[in-house]
Amino acid sequence: MSFRFNMITLAMAVAATPAMAANFGVGNANTDTVNTHQYECQRCTAPSGYTGEISVHAGFNDVSDIHAGNALGTAEDGFVGAVSGDLRYQGDAGYQAQVRAHQLGMDNGFAHFSAGQSGLYNVTLDYDAIKTYRAGEVESPLWHNNGMLTPSDTANVFDLALRREKVAIGAEFEQDIYQAFVKYSHEEKTGTQSSSLVSPSPINFGLPVDARTQQLDAGLNLSGDNWITELSYYGSYYKNDIDHLSLPDAYDVYAATPDNQAHQVSLSGQYQLNRTYMSGRIVTGRMIQDDDLIQMSGNPLQNWDGQVDTLDGRLAVTSMVNNRFRVGASYDYSKRDNKSSTAEFMQYNFNSITGAFRQNVPQDFERNTYKVNASYRIASGYRLQAGYDRKEVERTYSDREQTHDDSFWMKFNVRAFDNFNVNLKAEHANHGGSEYQANEQTSSEDNSLMRKYYLADRTRNAVELRVNHTPTDWMSLDVTARYALDDYDETQVGLTESKDYGYDINLNLAFNQHVNGYLFAGQQWIDSKQAGSQSYASPDWYADIEDQFINIGSGLSYGGLMQDKLTLGLDYLFSNSFSDTYITTDGTSPYDDYYSYSHSASLYADYAIDEQMAVKLSYRYERYLDTDDANVGANDIPGMITLGDINHNYNAHQVMLSFTYKL
Repeated sequence: MSFRFNMITLAMAVAATPAMAANFGVGNANTDTVNTHQYECQRCTAPSGYTGEISVHAGFNDVSDIHAGNALGTAEDGFVGAVSGDLRYQGDAGYQAQVRAHQLGMDNGFAHFSAGQSGLYNVTLDYDAIKTYRAGEVESPLWHNNGMLTPSDTANVFDLALRREKVAIGAEFEQDIYQAFVKYSHEEKTGTQSSSLVSPSPINFGLPVDARTQQLDAGLNLSGDNWITELSYYGSYYKNDIDHLSLPDAYDVYAATPDNQAHQVSLSGQYQLNRTYMSGRIVTGRMIQDDDLIQMSGNPLQNWDGQVDTLDGRLAVTSMVNNRFRVGASYDYSKRDNKSSTAEFMQYNFNSITGAFRQNVPQDFERNTYKVNASYRIASGYRLQAGYDRKEVERTYSDREQTHDDSFWMKFNVRAFDNFNVNLKAEHANHGGSEYQANEQTSSEDNSLMRKYYLADRTRNAVELRVNHTPTDWMSLDVTARYALDDYDETQVGLTESKDYGYDINLNLAFNQHVNGYLFAGQQWIDSKQAGSQSYASPDWYADIEDQFINIGSGLSYGGLMQDKLTLGLDYLFSNSFSDTYITTDGTSPYDDYYSYSHSASLYADYAIDEQMAVKLSYRYERYLDTDDANVGANDIPGMITLGDINHNYNAHQVMLSFTYKL
């Protein structure tokens, strides 16, 4: 899972949890990795003892849709509470410890503990909880009973939500030129997600999730004055506790996610020779999947003996030829050797059996990437960079077994003007390869004119402009504009064109020592064109897809009130996205569109009781709406079992009172 943060997200997080506010004081510097045991100060003494702060949060949620939990940190309706903090201990001889926590007690939070002696050892213990919500109180006529999907007149009500809980313990050791680390983590993933099958009509249902992932990382590195090398191991073990699903009249109609494991051994290093830096890495690995298969007529395999061996490598060199000119080059290699089991399978031609047998083919993958670049300082404040990248990919048993990408790019940076910084980047790229053909092993039922977008010939032209302007010492402005055009000029059936363009504007204001504000706005447009054929011949229908996204945010804080004890703040974010699809055959007809928007606002008042204690009162609000035509009612389509209309339309409120104590 990935996370995207922006200024409004950070501002709201800080407003909700005072303990997480940034503090750039020297006493809060991160010295966990600094070797200080050989330093000795004759005129000064390092501060020792406890520092930091702890916060207790208590509040009330007014939540009518659990989807609001993605923004509020928890979907609980009613009273909510949490604990946050950042405590540090500094002792003699480099002994130190730290405890950090964020929103412990809510659905999303973390805790971190570390202790050790600087430059010798350090042990860590981590806990993370992440819960994502899709929809609440979903109704389905199917009930789960020990792997059996059983129809019932009484609806099964559940939430579409996933929760991850992860615990990790690690240790680091350091002695002279030797360093070693080991870390073990255990993650549990539970909840319910939407899924579907056809037996014989479409069935949508809630799939239970109960899986565990264990991760083990360990490594040893050596370092010298101008070199460093590391040997490490990474292992992952996945176990799914949900077995295959069945219907009363058909067994094993839905295959469970199989157990699997992956292992990697890596050797890397870096060496500096004068003004030349060289680095390299080689990684060998193996992915294993060996679970029983669902038995069916025509399947000769009892279990899937899946194995993929991997080999990755990288070599990079960069050198300062002189004070103006720098050159660099790199080579990356990646190979996936599929050694999974093969067998003869009965072949199906649509709904009839041909009587022919065919062997499943394990597909291999090999990639070579070459990059060269140069940077030249034309004059003070003017720098020009240029480079050439080439990627070669070979896929066995594919429509196109060999493809290559060639990219030429150039960057021009200007810092010569007072209060201005300008960056311009331009790129021209081509994607081509060997002869494209639909073969018997891959896509014999495909239209011979169809081209898959990731294999088709493509020409790309892109440009990006970034400008930073600081007209005064209390104002800064950042503007980014970008445009990219992908032209699939050899494609008759498939994606034929795609345009991606947009802009971002960020304005930061510091009117005086008490009043600060910000404003940002961004828009993105993605326009795509594709052609299709219902007759498996020349194109006879066309589609125009228009996607638009917008984000607007602002914030203001006013401090210095009541003898510098009170600070008032406001943050606001509006986001909107929608997608329109137009189909052209004999005429033009639009699809039902997808549309969503969200208003988020936060108000807070932070009052310092004294130098050690503070209270904060905050209010958060979210207005959310989305309409996805793919979500249909339970009885809207005859013969189809659905999860109903799970779109969202709600208002959510949160009031939070926080008490912070500083040591």
